[in-house]
Amino acid sequence: MRKRLFEIIEQGHYADKVSVAYEVMMLIAIVSSIIPLMFIEEYKAFIIIEQVTVSIFILDYIFRWFTADFYLKKGRLSFLQYPFTLWAIIDLLSILPGLQFIGRGYKILRFTRLLRILRLFKIIRYSDKMKMLGTVLRKERGVLLSVLGIAIFYVFLTALVMFNTESHVDPLTGNKSFECFFDALYWATVTLTTVGYGDMTPVTDIGRFVSMLSSMFGVAIIALPSGVITASYLEEIRALKRKNRKSEEKE
Repeated sequence: MRKRLFEIIEQGHYADKVSVAYEVMMLIAIVSSIIPLMFIEEYKAFIIIEQVTVSIFILDYIFRWFTADFYLKKGRLSFLQYPFTLWAIIDLLSILPGLQFIGRGYKILRFTRLLRILRLFKIIRYSDKMKMLGTVLRKERGVLLSVLGIAIFYVFLTALVMFNTESHVDPLTGNKSFECFFDALYWATVTLTTVGYGDMTPVTDIGRFVSMLSSMFGVAIIALPSGVITASYLEEIRALKRKNRKSEEKE
C-alpha cells in the first residue's frame, strides 16, 4: 500500500493514470493558491481557495513523509531525515502561511504573503523540463561559479572606482552622485547586466569611461553562462531522446 502511494505521489510514467491525475491536481492547487497574491483585496473566494489548497498541501506533505523510505532509501532513518530535505522544507514553508484558518492560535505561523510564492517552486517537482534545467546547472556549476566569481570581482572593483571618482557634489543638482558605497554597488550591478536604469549616472570623464567598459564587459559576462547552459541543455535533450528511443526498441 505504501509503495503504491509512493508511485502515485511521485512523478511517474504517463501510463499510470492515477499518478497523472494526482500530478494534475497538485499543479492546479499550486497555481490556484497563487491567484490571491495577484490582488490586494481579500475576497471570500480567496479564503476558500486557501483552505482547500493548504489542505491538499498538508496531505501531500504527510503522504511524502509517510513514504520517505522509498524516496531516500535509507530505511527507518529516512523518516528522520526527510523533514530536513530541501523539498520537505519548501513544502513546509509553503504550508505555514495558510495555517491561520485552523484557529487564532496559529496566527503566529502566518509569515508574509511573499512566503506563499515558494509554492511556485513546487511546480519544479512535476516538470521534466525544469528538472532537466536543474541537471544542467549542477553539471555546469563549476563554469557558472567561475563566471559568477569574475562578475562579483568586477562589480566590486567598478564600484570602488566609481565611488572614489563620483562621490562629490554634482554642480547641476547639488547632490552627490553616489551617497554611499552601496549606491556604487547597485550602479555597478545594473550596468554590468546592461540594464542601466538611469537613476544614477556618472558625471566625470573617468566615471563615464568606466561605465562604458562595464557595459561592454557585461555583454561578455552574460554571454558566457548563456552559451554554456544552452549547449549543455541541448546535450541533455539529445541524451533523453536516445534514452526514450532505446526504451521504445526494448518494448
